[in-house]
Amino acid sequence: MRKARNPRYMVERELCLVTGNANKELAQKIAKHINLELGKLEVSTFSDGEIRIEIDEHESMRGKDVFIIQPVCHPVNDNLMELLIMTDALKRASARAIAAVIPYYGYARQDKKVKPREPITAKLIANLLETSGVDRVLAMDLHAASIQGFFNIPVDHLSSTPTVVNYFKQHGIGGKKTVIVSPDVGGVVRARDIANRLNSQLAIISKRRPKPNKTEVYKIIGFVKGYRCVMIDDMVDTAGTLVEGAKALVEKGAKEITAFCTHPVLSGSAIQKIEDSFLKEVLVTDTIPIPAEKRNKKIKVISVANVFAEAILRGFEQRSISELFH
Repeated sequence: MRKARNPRYMVERELCLVTGNANKELAQKIAKHINLELGKLEVSTFSDGEIRIEIDEHESMRGKDVFIIQPVCHPVNDNLMELLIMTDALKRASARAIAAVIPYYGYARQDKKVKPREPITAKLIANLLETSGVDRVLAMDLHAASIQGFFNIPVDHLSSTPTVVNYFKQHGIGGKKTVIVSPDVGGVVRARDIANRLNSQLAIISKRRPKPNKTEVYKIIGFVKGYRCVMIDDMVDTAGTLVEGAKALVEKGAKEITAFCTHPVLSGSAIQKIEDSFLKEVLVTDTIPIPAEKRNKKIKVISVANVFAEAILRGFEQRSISELFH
């Protein structure tokens, strides 16, 4: 049992972790890092498919600081509703504070209006979370950092960069013979940060999307001939961006191509595309669980459970979280 003293009220606060069905494996890893058992909470459905949440009768939530670990991944709508209903249940069970730990923030790609009459779903999800009773959000590598501004509650935007940089260094990736590649202009900040940490060069792929999940590469800005290239993106969905980008890099003379994408959405024929591509390896994190049928020899999973565990502890103990990523 993890406790902390609140100096204002001179009472002890108690930390509690719970999870839904979205990514139980990651939740268990986080709990193990914190040396804490997951709260006893059952997620089931009624016969018509409605989600039912039941907190164990011996599991009191009164006065606790509860962290719900639940990515909004496939099946997206079910996992989102689980998160909202769990929050409501905990609020009605008199939890002192509720933090939504959302490793993958779904519906984030619609974060602005590109065309008339389009929704802004990233803002809609923020509204739903706040209305349900969430007091704080922890998320990793949001599709756009500006999504933090959609909330009127604190948002801790965690980064996978230190984790993947350590992996690259341990496996001899980096230095002057490596080029870090951003697959689009929007990812330049993340790619430049990794390039600086690895003392490597930077290149940018100029592309356009004629329609959702369809990518066309225009040109590559930077020199890649004879270099090992590492493509950096926040997610891999249909893998179109990675595969087309890798093909363009090979045509420009790149020697070897690896990719790192934080969130392995891997929808449609993504696995087959990666298998048939010029990509040597695709590194992803465990923010989203990968079912057995979607695993292959090219996909390598790096765990970020320790990052979430440390962020949760620091948030609970009211210590700086940003220090984790310096």
